[in-house]
Amino acid sequence: EAFELHESWQRNASKSDDEEKEWWILKPGMSDRGQGIRLFNSEQGLTDIFEEWEEDMPDTDDETEAFDEDGQGIMTSDLRHFVAQPYIHPPLLLEGNPYKFHIRVYVLAVGALKVYVYKKMLALFAGTPYEAPTDEGGELDLTAHLTNTCLQSGERDGTVQAFWSLEDEQPGLKKDWKETVFQQICDTTGELFEAAARGMGVHFQPTPNAFEVFGLDFVVDATGNSFLLEVNAFPDFKQTGREMDYVIKGLWEGVVEKAVVPFFGAGKEAEDGDMVKCCDVDLGRR
Repeated sequence: EAFELHESWQRNASKSDDEEKEWWILKPGMSDRGQGIRLFNSEQGLTDIFEEWEEDMPDTDDETEAFDEDGQGIMTSDLRHFVAQPYIHPPLLLEGNPYKFHIRVYVLAVGALKVYVYKKMLALFAGTPYEAPTDEGGELDLTAHLTNTCLQSGERDGTVQAFWSLEDEQPGLKKDWKETVFQQICDTTGELFEAAARGMGVHFQPTPNAFEVFGLDFVVDATGNSFLLEVNAFPDFKQTGREMDYVIKGLWEGVVEKAVVPFFGAGKEAEDGDMVKCCDVDLGRR
């Protein structure tokens, strides 16, 4: 019933070059830390993934722990629901830096409903240089494709950087590419939270006099367009390390300024600053 997948596989059938094929990323819907993620570009490839997991599953309905090829534990209950989404290729690779990266964005949702994007974003880099996904050469090495900080060995400096410190000059992009990406992220985030509030009440229920902080992940392709990867309801605030802990300090100062101070009626709402408003709708909840 996943028509987009079948249409993609049909297009791929006429392509002999792996780099020209449309790739998809499969994520167990309830796991974290990059566990159980796979790439595929055909129906057979997807079937092989499920057959691989089925072989490793014990003959019991009890919740037990299986292991992927890296030895990471995955609860079998986490392998019952999946998300399949287009894999963004080719990604933006910075001048002189062959490592793929994604952008971690902290987002504040206040009441019902105002949403703010925290401007001090992070760029999280993969552990090994990027190579285009391919069907050749046996098992696909995912370390070049996954940018989760929990998968890094810590042996390489620069795996976490401040987004705004990245070089302005990038081949094929305008000098203001970071401002353009940030505006795209704000626009997407605003639309995302309003859509969730209006159409997914079972999962997202903004209420007055409350706030939530989320971690959103975006990836930028080679042409400078940003794409939402996922939304984390329980974001990791340790990704900055000690050298950039000022990022999280500033985030919570912004949370207090936007979500706590107005609740006590302590003056007018401050100007945006690093907390940039991207959604302001009245859902009629009092």
